[in-house]
Amino acid sequence: MFHCGKFQFDLSRPLVMGIVNVTPDSFSDGGRHLSAGDAIAHAMKLIEDGADILDIGGESTRPGAAIVSEQEELDRVLHVIEGLRGISVPISVDTYKPGVMRAALVAGASMVNDINALQTEGALAVVAGSDAAVCLMHKQGKPQTMQEQPAYQNVTDEVGNFLRERMAAAEIAGIARERIVIDPGFGFGKTLAHNLDLLRGLAAFGTLGVPVLAGLSRKSMLGAITGREVGDRIAASVVSALLAVQRGASIVRVHDVRETADALKIWNTLNEG
Repeated sequence: MFHCGKFQFDLSRPLVMGIVNVTPDSFSDGGRHLSAGDAIAHAMKLIEDGADILDIGGESTRPGAAIVSEQEELDRVLHVIEGLRGISVPISVDTYKPGVMRAALVAGASMVNDINALQTEGALAVVAGSDAAVCLMHKQGKPQTMQEQPAYQNVTDEVGNFLRERMAAAEIAGIARERIVIDPGFGFGKTLAHNLDLLRGLAAFGTLGVPVLAGLSRKSMLGAITGREVGDRIAASVVSALLAVQRGASIVRVHDVRETADALKIWNTLNEG
């Protein structure tokens, strides 16, 4: 059972996390939902399309992205989270800043999605002092430079060891295992070969005993394989989400919720038969 604030999921089927970027510069949809009203409308549409969780982000973490101040990030996401309070699905806040985590949880978020895996000073305490879920993600380097020269001896082993250590730190801090999700961090300090190795070996992360989240939607690795631009990677994204689920992912984080949810309905029905 996965505990996400007042929400609980038995994970008998994979969950779809819909992306709501309240940013001007995200790699796929930057600037499209920059106003709170537009972001809220987009979020409600994602729920209608089949999102099980909404992930609200106010700072782009694409390769080379600019750093955003805590206040600016708060200004972007808080009105959106407050405007969605009481909806039928949990809200996740995509941030690595403890101050943003704290304010978002007060405003109604039930989950923290942290690319820094709660390594920022104070982050562990914020989540431990709540009933929120947390996604611990692996990345190598910082978003500004992470794609310059990523290097591993064995990417699957190294990512797995990092996530195991961060899980242990979270549990020591008082975050129950039922509240923890892990993400190998596709595209965060990884070459195409690294990403493919992680996807091939995704089942290995299931041995860590917590749900695995896969975020492959519209990423550059799909462009490298298909030759398609960002806005024309829906088919590749849906196939990638399905492949991740087949390899053990419990949650897929996607832009194209309706298409992904439909594909997973077919997959679920086939497996139930």
